[in-house]
Amino acid sequence: MPPSRPDGNDAAARAGSLARRTVVGGLGLWVPGVSVARTLVHTPAHAAAAHHATATHAAHPVLHAPAIVGRAAPPRPLIMLDPGHGGKDPGAIGISGTYEKHVAEAAASELQRQLEGSGRYRVAMTRADDRFIPLEGRVDIAHSHKAALFISMHADALVDRGVRGASVYTLAAKASDRQTAMLAQTENSADRFGGPRVHADSPEVQEILASLVTEETRHGAAHMASSIVSSFRPRIGLLQHPSRHASFVVLKSADIPSVLVEMGFMSNRMDEAALRQAAHRMVVAGAMVQAIDRYFATDSMVTHATG
Repeated sequence: MPPSRPDGNDAAARAGSLARRTVVGGLGLWVPGVSVARTLVHTPAHAAAAHHATATHAAHPVLHAPAIVGRAAPPRPLIMLDPGHGGKDPGAIGISGTYEKHVAEAAASELQRQLEGSGRYRVAMTRADDRFIPLEGRVDIAHSHKAALFISMHADALVDRGVRGASVYTLAAKASDRQTAMLAQTENSADRFGGPRVHADSPEVQEILASLVTEETRHGAAHMASSIVSSFRPRIGLLQHPSRHASFVVLKSADIPSVLVEMGFMSNRMDEAALRQAAHRMVVAGAMVQAIDRYFATDSMVTHATG
C-alpha cells in the first residue's frame, strides 16, 4: 500500500491519478502522470485551437470553386430547311419533265452543306429523302427541333410560262396580289395527296391563323425575306416585286420566323434548265447563306434565336 501524502490529501491525489489514466488510456498510450500534467498545464490555449483546426481541415478539406475566366459560347441557331412536296406529291412538273420535289430537295441539301460548312449553324431538314409530309407536320417538325428559322424551298409553276425569276413569301391573311393568291392556293392544296384534309383553308380560318403569329415573328420573317432579296439581286434573276405575302399554311408558326423561297418557276424553260444544274443551285445556296448571316447579325434576331 503506497504511503499517505504528508498534507493529508491522499484521496484527492488518487482521484487525479485515476483521471489522468482515463484520459491517456483513451488515447491508447501510457504516459507518466507527471508528464501528462505538465503537457496539460503548459500547452497554450491558442496552440490547442490551432491543432484542432488543422485536424478538422485534414478530415474535411475546404473545396474552392474554380476562377471564372470566361463564358461559354452561345448555342448555334438551328435552321430548319423544308424541301417542298415529296413522295406521292411531285409538286410542279417542268417543261422537260423535271419534278419540283427533286429540285427542292437537291437545293436544300446544297444549302445544308454550305450552312454546316460555315460552322455557324446547326441544320435540320423536314425531309432528307423522297417522302410525303403534310404541311402542318412540317411546322411541327420545326417546333420539335426548336428552330430559330424556317425556310421552305420551292420551284412552282404558273399558267403564264413567260414568268421567271426568284421570289420570297411571308405569311399574311390576304395575298399581296392575284398571282401570289393562286400560288398559295396551289401550295395549300398539297395535303390532298395525304387523303382527308388535315387543315381548313377557308379565308376565315387562314385569317385566324395569321392573327396568331406574334409581331416579333412577323418582323423576323420580313427581315429574312428582305435579306434574301438583297442577296439574290446581284446574282439571281428576280420577279418584278420579289417580296410577297399570302396565307401559306406552311408558314403559320406563331413563334418561328418563316419564309417560302421560290427559286424560280418550273413552268419557265430557262428557270427549269438553270435549277437542273448543280452549279446554279450552289449560287442560290450561297446567296441564301449570305442572307442568313445578315439576318443573324442583327442583335434582335440573335436574341430571338438563342433565347
